[in-house]
Amino acid sequence: MTFKKTAFLVAAAFSLAACEGSGHANKTTDGGFDKKHLSQLQAGIWIDKNGCDHWIIDDGVEGYLDPRLDKYGKPICSGIGLPETTVGNFKSGSTFEDLL
Repeated sequence: MTFKKTAFLVAAAFSLAACEGSGHANKTTDGGFDKKHLSQLQAGIWIDKNGCDHWIIDDGVEGYLDPRLDKYGKPICSGIGLPETTVGNFKSGSTFEDLL
């Protein structure tokens, strides 16, 4: 087995183990290395291939993505950017360095 495959499998196993035992039921807080309320993170918008908006937050190791919906639950397709691009500083608000 190559080093890359081994590293991937080890990382996947740790990720799954962390999810299983975390008991992190409060979905309004970040459960990662620099725990904080999600309102302290900066959200941006990712535009999908159909031109519809999704809230996006990158907190270093963790990331959050949720569709932008109007009050009737329909997708918002605002046209604020080109498809498959992001708008906004969605990587700010965390002190954890994102290596990607």
